[in-house]
Amino acid sequence: MPWIKTLTSQSKGQITEEFAKQYLLAQGLTFVDSNVHCRRGEIDLIMQERDTLIFIEVKYRKNSLFGGAISAVSPSKQQKIKHCVAFFLHKHDLNEYNTPCRFDVIALEGDINQPKVTWLKNAF
Repeated sequence: MPWIKTLTSQSKGQITEEFAKQYLLAQGLTFVDSNVHCRRGEIDLIMQERDTLIFIEVKYRKNSLFGGAISAVSPSKQQKIKHCVAFFLHKHDLNEYNTPCRFDVIALEGDINQPKVTWLKNAF
């Protein structure tokens, strides 16, 4: 019986976040940071478009059963991301009220190497 290597959740996350990063770079955005952690969560990608910082949640699902990738960004997940953004801005001496920001979701579905991309700008 041949050995079949399965991807871990962590390796899937790395693959899909890199795919999303390359996709966004091709769309003209500038890379700022990735995997920014705080006590309550993580920001997958931070990109910039002109003067706007874009905080991006990347979600991958092999198929659309159980709602697909987009539905995986729950209200509680959104709150965790917002908390991390406030932490990131404070850490970089930026004012959250005067810094143009946007929350986007990159939803990837299908083949992990060539997934279908849905980019939701201003997702929440």
